[in-house]
Amino acid sequence: MPPFASSLVAALRSPLLPFWLVVALLPFGRSAELGTALCLFGTVMLFLRFPHALSQHEGARCLLVILAGYVGAALVSSPDSVAPGKSWETVAGLLRFAPLGIYACFALRRADRVRTLYIAVAAVVALWVLDAWVQALTGWSLGGHADAERLSGIFGADNLKLGPTLAVLSPFVLWAAHARWGRWALWLAALVLLGPVLLAGSRAAWVCYAVVVLAFAWRDLGSLRRFLTFGLVAAVVLALAGALAWKTSTRFHARMERTLEVFNGSEHAVDQALTGRLDIWGTSLRMIAAHPVNGVGVRGYRYAYPEFAPANDHFVTAEACGVGEGACHAHQVVLEVLTETGTIGLLLWLAALAWALRYWRRVGHEARALAFPATVALGAMLFPLNTHLAFYSAWWGLLFAWLLGLWCASLGALPEERADAA
Repeated sequence: MPPFASSLVAALRSPLLPFWLVVALLPFGRSAELGTALCLFGTVMLFLRFPHALSQHEGARCLLVILAGYVGAALVSSPDSVAPGKSWETVAGLLRFAPLGIYACFALRRADRVRTLYIAVAAVVALWVLDAWVQALTGWSLGGHADAERLSGIFGADNLKLGPTLAVLSPFVLWAAHARWGRWALWLAALVLLGPVLLAGSRAAWVCYAVVVLAFAWRDLGSLRRFLTFGLVAAVVLALAGALAWKTSTRFHARMERTLEVFNGSEHAVDQALTGRLDIWGTSLRMIAAHPVNGVGVRGYRYAYPEFAPANDHFVTAEACGVGEGACHAHQVVLEVLTETGTIGLLLWLAALAWALRYWRRVGHEARALAFPATVALGAMLFPLNTHLAFYSAWWGLLFAWLLGLWCASLGALPEERADAA
């Protein structure tokens, strides 16, 4: 059996299955919560058998500290939220991320299991990429007919998350290709992924994927001169790929036409190029000024938006999230945290980030090398010079928590010989 297939079978027949299911079921909405529920059950069984299990895994303890910052920011924003019911419901939902991450830390206690999961995730993402290429060539995929403006792939035309998801999870495909076939496979896989990421039409995904590729290039090439040479070659390849997509894909052509409006000079043109982001960000700043301490409440952004937006704001008058509500979220992670959880929330996020970096530096080179794909995925997802999906939403928040759990688990995994001795 080929190594990829054997790794996938191993994941399906081992304790990795519940955690892997979260990613495998992402295109199917709430179905991904099946994996979360199974991880919760597994965590309960773990503590029934080993009540002091947390004392045996530093990665699990680190995860809980980081989640304390993430959930704590939401908690402090809820008492005076503009939508208290929604905020408290969100806080309650966030609690499921703790058993999800703890399960990952103990199910992935061995380094070989971490590598097995990486390959199993890469296999899932590779299937999505193949399906996206079929849709690009035929107009159809497992998710149905293509969207009029973007490639939607297995996620379907009413759920345009293909681009961001492929970009964030691409490190596992690139890692698996390099581990199995070497450098040439790494860059071939990067090219194969590039097409669906571009055609999915999400410019945030383009930036995210660029961060991923540059991180792998820096690690693989080993010197500044080679990295700069790679950057030049990559720019040429990207230009050629963009030109080809411009000529052959009406979706990509329309997306680029909108993007290039930024060079027209006027504020309106820039706002059009950014799909109304300037209006959203301006309104966000007014929200922050009015609620600087603990924000408008987690997931309360859309309910507070009409109060701070101009009277003729497009997101209030159009059916963005519902007429009269406004934009759904701030579309930028720092603004999301500040608007919804305030200065206290941002400080809690920064404290969690500092704790995570401290743990990452302390574990040693071997552990950091094992965690590299998860580290790159999280770094690309949180890259601040970009636009973002909502980190406190049910779907994107779940993927964020899944990656966080995997990152802590991979940093705390034991090499095979130490795991056998333990």
